[in-house]
Amino acid sequence: MSAITTHILDTSRGRAAAGVQVLLEFRGEDGDWQSMSRGTTDLDGRLRSLHPDGQPLAPGVYRLTFDTARYFETHGVRAFYPEVVVVFETAPGEKHYHVPLLLSPFGFSTYRGT
Repeated sequence: MSAITTHILDTSRGRAAAGVQVLLEFRGEDGDWQSMSRGTTDLDGRLRSLHPDGQPLAPGVYRLTFDTARYFETHGVRAFYPEVVVVFETAPGEKHYHVPLLLSPFGFSTYRGT
């Protein structure tokens, strides 16, 4: 399993948000963001392959960017947030971070999942 995973639920439709493009970045020591990987949520709204397999999770600050504009356009919905950006910090010794996103056209919520 990837060390960083996500799951998106579209609360306005009451179902998983499939087809959402997600970008994972890491903030380097110089403060610049370095792209690590990209992916698209599956039919269950999950993305299980963001962090490279076999690579240990480096402690530090990560950023997930969810392309919500394209997702809502696909469903013919005008939304307020064209993207959702979640920045979080990992700690030494932790092996997995699950970052769920609860999404609607005019709001979102996130938390550290299991």
